[in-house]
Amino acid sequence: MRDYRERLYVPLAWWLLAVPIVLILGGTLYAGLPWPWPVVIIGGLAVGCAALLIAFGRGTVEVGDGMLRAGTAVLPLAAVSEVVALDERQTARLRGPRADPAARFYSRPYLKESVYLAVDTGPSEAARAPYWLVGSRHPAQLAAALERCRIRGGHEPVA
Repeated sequence: MRDYRERLYVPLAWWLLAVPIVLILGGTLYAGLPWPWPVVIIGGLAVGCAALLIAFGRGTVEVGDGMLRAGTAVLPLAAVSEVVALDERQTARLRGPRADPAARFYSRPYLKESVYLAVDTGPSEAARAPYWLVGSRHPAQLAAALERCRIRGGHEPVA
């Protein structure tokens, strides 16, 4: 049973910004070349840019069956000792200067908020990280779903 699912789509603004970037870069690259090359170069850049944006938007975060799935990584919620929804400033600190190199990080550059999950160290590979930082557009809802799933699994609520 799935308690929460979020697809991390690329925002529309990024798609709109891709158009002038492709046109300007394409115009720079094909300057002075004969006719078929402008269409080939701009078309190739457009396809490459679209492929990159589609790949960014394929990320998912799911909570269910006592597990958190962030992309291909899986964390059993039994290993979680603390769940905190973070605002933009707190997320920026944990992404940058206060980040632990051993931590697990799953986000996208356009996601400003996240959920912090403190992990009890254990034998599983996912539990070797001191914490997970999972980007989300709705961190409060994700944190609530994590708590519901933990309680249903027989674990104490986290403060």
